[in-house]
Amino acid sequence: MKKYINKFWRWYEANLKLNIGIAAFLFVWQLFHLFWLSTDVVAERLVSFSLFNLTELWELLVIAIDYGEIPAIVTVSLVYVNELRKGISRGRNILYLILLNSQWFHIFWITDEFVVSKFRGVAETILPLWLAWVAVGIDYLELPVMYDTISKFFTTKSKKK
Repeated sequence: MKKYINKFWRWYEANLKLNIGIAAFLFVWQLFHLFWLSTDVVAERLVSFSLFNLTELWELLVIAIDYGEIPAIVTVSLVYVNELRKGISRGRNILYLILLNSQWFHIFWITDEFVVSKFRGVAETILPLWLAWVAVGIDYLELPVMYDTISKFFTTKSKKK
């Protein structure tokens, strides 16, 4: 098994710029999700009206982008695991992995559906409103990791074969 893991990391390193680029591309799509969350859901809760009402097409796009969060988390996690494996910036990389992987709580426990229904007062649950705010906060934990991943893409040099 170790042979295959080492082979994977050799391939990953040989294609580092491409791998970081794919991770950053998948991750940047989450900005649209954060835009929707801020201008529709959070704005409606704070100022009593939405700044971005979704049509059916836009709603489908937000849902598709939201499902893209899983491959984004996996591919971006590989960027930071690779750096940890090489001993680069241990503290920062661990922090970014924690911020990034906190998204799993949001995806599987405190879902967007819960947040929307709780903010709009239609949630049929005993879970408190503050938990919805925690989910929103978790979504925003992606931003520093997103910035760092994009920066890594632009500063990583392609390896010549």
